[in-house]
Amino acid sequence: MLVLTRKVGERVLIGDDIVVTILDSRGDGIRIGIDAPRGVRIQRDEVIKAITEANQEASEAAATDDAEALIKKSLGL
Repeated sequence: MLVLTRKVGERVLIGDDIVVTILDSRGDGIRIGIDAPRGVRIQRDEVIKAITEANQEASEAAATDDAEALIKKSLGL
């Protein structure tokens, strides 16, 4: 991992076509801007984790619902 110290307005270049610009610094957080080609996906890690967890929970709930339906059907309920 590369760790850098940057000031507002300074940039970091990633490859030939991705530019990360420090826009603002507030207390313990910063605002960054990312300029990248349209084909490059840019995602926040915490959002991806939340979506993955929600999908797993929904899948498990659906599997439980399906199992209950099959049991009821087999019992003629």
